[in-house]
Amino acid sequence: MLHKSKKSFLTIAILAFPFLTVLGQMPVNGFYPKKSDFTIATSYTYKNFEKFYMGSTLSDGNPAGLGDISSSIISLYTQYAISDWLSTTVTLPYISVKSSDGVLDPVQQVDQVDGIQDLGVFFKARVFETKFENSSKISLGGATGITFPVGDYEGAGVLSLGNQATTFNGAAIFQYTTNFKIFTELQLGYSVRNSSDFDIPNAIAYSAKIGYLHKYFYAHTKLDIQDSTSGLDIGTPEFAEAGAAAILPETEVDFTNLSFNFYVPVYKKSLGLSASYGVTLDGRNFSKESGFGFGVVYSVK
Repeated sequence: MLHKSKKSFLTIAILAFPFLTVLGQMPVNGFYPKKSDFTIATSYTYKNFEKFYMGSTLSDGNPAGLGDISSSIISLYTQYAISDWLSTTVTLPYISVKSSDGVLDPVQQVDQVDGIQDLGVFFKARVFETKFENSSKISLGGATGITFPVGDYEGAGVLSLGNQATTFNGAAIFQYTTNFKIFTELQLGYSVRNSSDFDIPNAIAYSAKIGYLHKYFYAHTKLDIQDSTSGLDIGTPEFAEAGAAAILPETEVDFTNLSFNFYVPVYKKSLGLSASYGVTLDGRNFSKESGFGFGVVYSVK
């Protein structure tokens, strides 16, 4: 069984990486904080891309010839444990997206867009857990949540901060933790998107993670996959007839992303620093992007 100090480190370490979370993925994991634990974190993430998947074909540039597009994201994240098995999470990002070549977005007629995006509220519950004699354990949980726009941003265009949709999310979470600090985690989720302006495809989301927890650091690598259930392909006659850049939220957005994450405690296991790197391996109507992030995490027991 984990000692109390190690549990405290575990609770804060697993909250260090909610901000390289990509479209369609929920900011939850297979660890469960103790009742009344509260964590607050902030982070900065930078992403950019010079190539784009037009349909499933990787092409130079992007759908509107805006050149290299970069995003800077400042995020706030909080988690509170209502009980030992139930917790709630709130997320809110501020995003800046720009064309490095200064080319204007064909819909918004600007080369940079800044603003608050969507507020996310999530609940996570542990529904089953069993421990073995060698101190390894298996747990099964579920999560649900909603994200909705709180910023007054435009949903259409290449430089949009988001799709201006209310999204309802659900996920099942399976985790196996060994007695020598290595763990594996699988998630399967589904997102339902609702917008008054666009017919945005719903999506299935998968993720697989393997990580290692040590007294002085935490690390994991994660594979995220999204598979939209419908949608248009960029570059097709149907896409052009529907409105081209003005109808981007209605495209089929699929991707496979790989990320690496690292965390170290710096003060009494309550304050720590995180670093992340992520890259797109494959996609459909999605950017071939890479990014890095760093953050500060504080936990109150």
